[in-house]
Amino acid sequence: MAPESSVEPTDRPALVVLSSLFPSEAQPGAGLFVRERMFRVAKLLPLSVVSPRAWFPGQSVLSRWGFGSRPRTAAHEQQQQTVWFPKFLSVPKLFRRMDAWMMALGAYPRLRALQRAGRLDVLDAHFGYPDGAAAVKLGRWLKVPVCITLRGTELRHSQDPFLGPQLRAALCQAQQVFSVSESLRQLALSLGAAPDKVKVVGNGVDLQRFQILDKAQQRARLQLDPNAPVLITVGGLVERKGFHRVIDCLPELLKQFPGLTYLVVGGPSPEGDWTEKLKAQVQSLGLTERVRFMGPVKPDDLAGLLSAADLFVLSTRNEGWANVFLEAMACGLPVVTTNVGGNAEVVNHDSLGEVLPFGDHERLCAALERGLRRDWDRQAIRAYAQNNTWDRRVEVLVQEFRRIHSQATAAGRAKSS
Repeated sequence: MAPESSVEPTDRPALVVLSSLFPSEAQPGAGLFVRERMFRVAKLLPLSVVSPRAWFPGQSVLSRWGFGSRPRTAAHEQQQQTVWFPKFLSVPKLFRRMDAWMMALGAYPRLRALQRAGRLDVLDAHFGYPDGAAAVKLGRWLKVPVCITLRGTELRHSQDPFLGPQLRAALCQAQQVFSVSESLRQLALSLGAAPDKVKVVGNGVDLQRFQILDKAQQRARLQLDPNAPVLITVGGLVERKGFHRVIDCLPELLKQFPGLTYLVVGGPSPEGDWTEKLKAQVQSLGLTERVRFMGPVKPDDLAGLLSAADLFVLSTRNEGWANVFLEAMACGLPVVTTNVGGNAEVVNHDSLGEVLPFGDHERLCAALERGLRRDWDRQAIRAYAQNNTWDRRVEVLVQEFRRIHSQATAAGRAKSS
């Protein structure tokens, strides 16, 4: 078991991040946006990470039947700091209404140990359900303030007759709600959250990691035609991300761009794994020479792939704030995406790309054709990304965490006096 070294008393609040979606050796691409955000906060405030992992006997067998990918994770890992992965009982697709309770019970021993070590002043949960709903229970048991960050799954959960009430209660009971987009802020307000405790703090981009690299060199490295157009999508290989919707456009696009190549970057995610379905679709359409499955790619290696492409596309069903848009833009890529979630808040000008209605096949194909033909100002696109760095987001978050801790401390003193 990893040690829990105590920290000296400090006026800086000790945070614990609670997020079931966090990178691990078993799932290196899961929740990168959570780690990117909070490990930067950790440079300014003491921070620990508890990432509960859903578990059920026989889950490896169930995953073969489309119940999501749940690889085994170690009890803890040393990343920038120790990350704990306590298990909680969760029946895939069934009894999801119990996930918040089970997550809270599974995470409680670790959080209590951190609190005893002086390492828990504020609990910071990511995603409204089950994480946020679990966090308000833990906050009540441990008597610490709770923040919930909404990241895009909340719209779907809010419409569920069993999960919706739990999400609504969590948002109303949390001391602070952060949303990564204005659309999610509006959702929180519609669910009853008080306007004065819901704040938009979007994600950012690492400009050192993501930058414009020489296209010819990157294409040569990847053995891509130096002159043919290249599309790229990065994300988990699941239905929601819409790889299959882009693939359906390729036969029409190839009539205009015979050498077109589509780079599919990503792998299985907790939502599931459409790898074989996508490969079967590509084969059935006779596109095996035109679609390249690159598999999961480490963040440090993404800039080369993005710089080799001409256009980024994400025909997604739902998003909160897609970090990958800013990462693509930092590499000079325009974006074609769907008008869902916070997408239009990121791709907010036609100089950055095009936003179109979800589910319109013809308009998606037409937008991709226009995007491939257009002469884009790639330096201007990168300049937009430069105005959305992580430093700006982190400054706001740190101020908010300090305020929340200060208010909770003052309330505790007033109650005890």
